[in-house]
Amino acid sequence: MPYFNLVKSLTSAFPNVYRISQSQVSSYTPAVCCRSKTRSEKYTDPFKLGWRDLKGLYEDIRKELLISTAELKEMTEYYFDGKGKAFRPVIVVLMARACNIHHNNSRDVRASQRSVALIAEMIHTASLVHDDVIDDASSRRGKHTVNKIWGEKKAVLAGDLILSAASIALARIGNTTVISILTQVIEDLVRGEFLQLGSKENENERFAHYLEKTFKKTASLIANSCKAVSVLGCPDPVVHEIAYQYGKNVGIAFQLIDDVLDFTSCSHQMGKPTSTDLKLGLATGPVLFACQQFPEMNAMIMRRFSLPGDVDRARQYVLQSDGVQQTTYLAQRYCHEAVREISKLRPSPERDALIQLSEIVLTRDK
Repeated sequence: MPYFNLVKSLTSAFPNVYRISQSQVSSYTPAVCCRSKTRSEKYTDPFKLGWRDLKGLYEDIRKELLISTAELKEMTEYYFDGKGKAFRPVIVVLMARACNIHHNNSRDVRASQRSVALIAEMIHTASLVHDDVIDDASSRRGKHTVNKIWGEKKAVLAGDLILSAASIALARIGNTTVISILTQVIEDLVRGEFLQLGSKENENERFAHYLEKTFKKTASLIANSCKAVSVLGCPDPVVHEIAYQYGKNVGIAFQLIDDVLDFTSCSHQMGKPTSTDLKLGLATGPVLFACQQFPEMNAMIMRRFSLPGDVDRARQYVLQSDGVQQTTYLAQRYCHEAVREISKLRPSPERDALIQLSEIVLTRDK
């Protein structure tokens, strides 16, 4: 099936997540970036700008955990080591500033909005701990996983404890709308994991299934965290929807590129073994697109690459096809949609930084 026909079928099968039309894809030139080169000098490093409001982020998260038992404390704090870029908290505080500026020209981030950034990072980290248990993963961010060091049972409890601490911090904000918005994230994470455990026989349903899983497991947290800070900073529902749509589209693009990197990056760059998804029996974007050129992959997908040689053969099919390229194009379309949404807000350095972030999502190599 040609790529644009597949996109058309996905649009009708999964309208709430997949909002890219056939005409947009068929007229799209992949070489075009999210912004023009002549405007690049206007853009501030989004991470440098975002970290102005995130100083002491990990120290504050560790304070939220409030654990006296030495072993449990070490486990729950294990990933809060300050070595990451804090992608999600950066997006959250930049969105908070952009919405505040749009509403009343204030560049200050409210304490409650900063709390959402902490909560987002805590929910994300708890989900990583749980995912590693489910996947029996041995490495994460270039070091051993919690489950490999302390065992699966203790890792599950550590993830639960991080979630409970995030829930307490969320309740402390005291805004019922925000509580409802961020509670949805936890539900989506569970539903997304269940979706990942299943598969679809029909190839069009399979791709819609994959996109829905991608939204629930990755994009929902970013989308709803962005919406939460917009609610705290601006009463306009239109702004809330802009924030949500930006987060949703960037979040889906982020995961699509992550799925591409599983085929194109080495283990050292990723901080975890590559071809992980195939070994887990998962058919991601590059595989599903490759299946259009190599229909014999359908049988492998349905048996979740469980026979000897399936993983290696599937990887070769992907690399021989345009699956990686098509998944990248799809991520670019989501980023274009994110830029279209955020551009509706009043101009500001924070708004421009969010536009820049969408490009960073596309060009990252780990």
